[in-house]
Amino acid sequence: MDFKSSNEETKTGIFLLQDGSEEPFNVRLHLAKDILTIQEQDVICVSGEPFYSSERTVTIRRQTIGGFGLSIKGGAEHKIPVVISKISKEQKAELSGLLFIGDAILQINGINVRSYRHEEVVQVLRNAGEEVTLTVSFLKRTPAFLKLPLCEDCTCTFLGVPSDQSSGTSSPLCDSGLHLNYHPNNTDSLSCSSWPTSPALRWEKRWVDLRLIPLLHARLSQYVPGSDVCRLNAFQVIAVDGVCSGVIQCPGGDECLDWLHAIGANMSALTKHNVKKINRNFPVNQQIVYMGWVEEKELDSVQDRMYTPRFLALRGSSLFKFSAPPVTTWDWTRAEKSFTVYEIMCKVLKDGDLVDQRRHALSLQTDAGEDCFFSVELECELLVWEKAFQMATFLEVERIQCKTYACIMESHLMGLTIDFGMGFVCFDAASKAVLWRYKFSQLKGSSDDGKSKIKFLFQNQDTKLIEAKELEFSNLFAVLHCIHAFFAAKVACLDPMFTGSQNSTTATMVPSAAHASKIKYSS
Repeated sequence: MDFKSSNEETKTGIFLLQDGSEEPFNVRLHLAKDILTIQEQDVICVSGEPFYSSERTVTIRRQTIGGFGLSIKGGAEHKIPVVISKISKEQKAELSGLLFIGDAILQINGINVRSYRHEEVVQVLRNAGEEVTLTVSFLKRTPAFLKLPLCEDCTCTFLGVPSDQSSGTSSPLCDSGLHLNYHPNNTDSLSCSSWPTSPALRWEKRWVDLRLIPLLHARLSQYVPGSDVCRLNAFQVIAVDGVCSGVIQCPGGDECLDWLHAIGANMSALTKHNVKKINRNFPVNQQIVYMGWVEEKELDSVQDRMYTPRFLALRGSSLFKFSAPPVTTWDWTRAEKSFTVYEIMCKVLKDGDLVDQRRHALSLQTDAGEDCFFSVELECELLVWEKAFQMATFLEVERIQCKTYACIMESHLMGLTIDFGMGFVCFDAASKAVLWRYKFSQLKGSSDDGKSKIKFLFQNQDTKLIEAKELEFSNLFAVLHCIHAFFAAKVACLDPMFTGSQNSTTATMVPSAAHASKIKYSS
């Protein structure tokens, strides 16, 4: 297997691919910066006419020793055509230059044998005479079958030679890229054929493109669709238009993780580049901070559909949830849902908090108190999301500076302002007269009834006594999350590592505090 460094733009490897209900077959993956190419083996006419034909007609003569010089496996009892599993060196089949391991025998002297059992094909070949005309087609998806050892249920007949000379395990499909036509300078031991009888025709077994998966806004999945069941050392890649790679099976866990990280890194780089281009069209207070795929847990799951793909985007003051990535400006107005970032609570779930077998998960409590659960494929994606959410919340708090909520205290209509500079300010809704104010540092505790009421415990700066203030809100969870967001932003301002990493962003995206709108109070 050929691997290039993960620091380079390309990466290749040979894997098994499970595609629908068919048997697994060998494919080659080629990972470039912006596309994943999946290739399968095929036999192609590289010179002469026709340039490419899915079927070939080959005429060979029986030799006194060695017969036709080929072995076969398969048949209708195995639910596949009879396939050439071995070609002997210097025998007629090899010397024709037109037969390859993996060729399905479709016709023998004009007799259609596609649905014949193994023994029936053997009899037709034995009775074919001294010369036989075969119509064959390279059967690309039988490597697993060809590699099976010989047994009673999977016989391999070396045509023209007694059965006791045909024991042993058949050869697998030849490796990719080998020149399969004999040449005096070609000493590769895996060469399967020599010069064709007609010098005008040259056939080669090559890797050809089976599927192209653009990586921009594509998504990875290690899980069985809609479930929390993780495949063992396997994954699939789904393009933004729904084209799926099929299930790619890796030899081991380390190799699988290596490919997941490599593909994920390329997807992330493409997304960042795309975000930069999109942000040119948005004002500074509407910049995109994050975009990416998640799987949302369905609280009311139907049958076995527990998870559904969702595309999340943090832009300006909002978290958007889409069923597909937004491409046009109009798409942003058609989000399934949107939330104000400082009025929702995000939590990365630890092992003890996980709701099922999905390993990298986060919870989101909305401003209405509803809990949403999302999962991502890789731990690094979880860290990127967490940092992006913190950054989006911080930037929005810095931008708005204050947020006011209507409330009731002692049967009177009030307003509570959470002010980034001043702390908590409660005022009469009608007169705007301030009833009390406390700094963030004076809040020593709080409790709520889960419905509408919050009891704040503030410490009086002069007397050091605890003063309780109970307020009633119509949007309890939005208020609680907003308070948390303002506290988190205050703490972030004191963290030199956080402020240092955000300086360049805030300089371009956040207006100065002097220009932020604030409510005016009368004392």
